[in-house]
Amino acid sequence: MDKIFLETDRLIIKYITQNDYKELKDILQDSNVMYAWEYQFTDEDVQNWIDKNLMLYQKYNLGYFIVKEKLSGNITGLTALAPTNVNNHEYYEISYILKKQFWHNGYAFECAKSLIRYAFYRLNLQEIILEIRPENTASRKVAERLNARIAGSFTKNVKGKEMYHLIYKLNKESFIRHISTVPNHQPDY
Repeated sequence: MDKIFLETDRLIIKYITQNDYKELKDILQDSNVMYAWEYQFTDEDVQNWIDKNLMLYQKYNLGYFIVKEKLSGNITGLTALAPTNVNNHEYYEISYILKKQFWHNGYAFECAKSLIRYAFYRLNLQEIILEIRPENTASRKVAERLNARIAGSFTKNVKGKEMYHLIYKLNKESFIRHISTVPNHQPDY
C-alpha cells in the first residue's frame, strides 16, 4: 500500500520505497527525461538516490516523491520539496521530473503548486526556490506561471560537470496574491 504525502485533484504524491526501484530506473535512465541533467543514472545511482530520499524522509519528512495519476494509477514522474544549499544559503527547493508521455498535461504545475502550498501553509516557510537550467524552457514557464522570478544564478557540479542554473524564487505573499487568479490545470509548454 502506498504511503501518501499529498494529493491533488488528479494526482497522488507518494513516498518512494525500495519497491519503486524499477519505476525510478525507467525515469532516471531515460535520456529524453533527463536531458536537463545531461546524464542518465546508473543502476547504482538509482539505488543511492532511493537511499538518499529515504534518509531525507527520516530527517525532514521531505525529498523526492513519486507522482501517480489517480484515475489510471500510472506513474507520471517525480516531484520534490527538499532542503538545499545554494551559494552558501539554505533554501527549500521545489523540483519535478516527468515521464515524456506525461509532458504538456499540467502535471508539473499541479505538483509544484501543491508542494508550494505545503511549504507555505504547513511548514510556514516564507520562500522557496526552483533551480532551473536556462535552456529548460518548459520548467521555466512552469516556475513563471507560479509567479516565481529569477533572483540569481549559480553553477552546480553534477557528475564532474559544471552546470549553470537559474535560481527562481517565490515568496509566500506573492504566491498567495497570484495563485488565486490561476486555474488549477494549465498545460505545461
